[in-house]
Amino acid sequence: MGYTDADRRAAREIIGRYPYAKSALLPLLHLAQDRDGWVTPEAMEEIAAMLDLTPALVLGVCSFYSMLKREPVGRMVLSVCTNLSCMVNGGMDLHAQLSARYAGDADVLVEEVECIAHCDRAPAFQVNYDFHGPADADAVVDLIERYQDGQLPLRTLSGTAAHEVR
Repeated sequence: MGYTDADRRAAREIIGRYPYAKSALLPLLHLAQDRDGWVTPEAMEEIAAMLDLTPALVLGVCSFYSMLKREPVGRMVLSVCTNLSCMVNGGMDLHAQLSARYAGDADVLVEEVECIAHCDRAPAFQVNYDFHGPADADAVVDLIERYQDGQLPLRTLSGTAAHEVR
């Protein structure tokens, strides 16, 4: 999907915040991801053109940052920390159980991540970059259901609060 006039206005406003247009690259990628649910090849090309960059450079940035999704992932990204503190407190088992539970659910992506700096709440996890923990698999499933039912406000895939999305 191409940028709309409203998207272009938002992009110009974001670019205007920086002394160098290239500095707006990450915020523009998040804008595209929040709009489409992932960073599409078309969005990468449009962003490259807006910032006078090559599409290859934009793709390079997208492939470097794991929070930028280059394929559709559904509405929720469930990131389970398996770094040392979380690992010794059941993070690996939590990841395995949740991966099995949501394997066929196109709406929920379960991913293993390195330290999310929430070690005091191990095993820690995030739902669209909203921190949670500690919890067992049953508690996480209950939490996901609360997000799905709208009982809890779901952040965008970029972690932006829903009321902040342009």
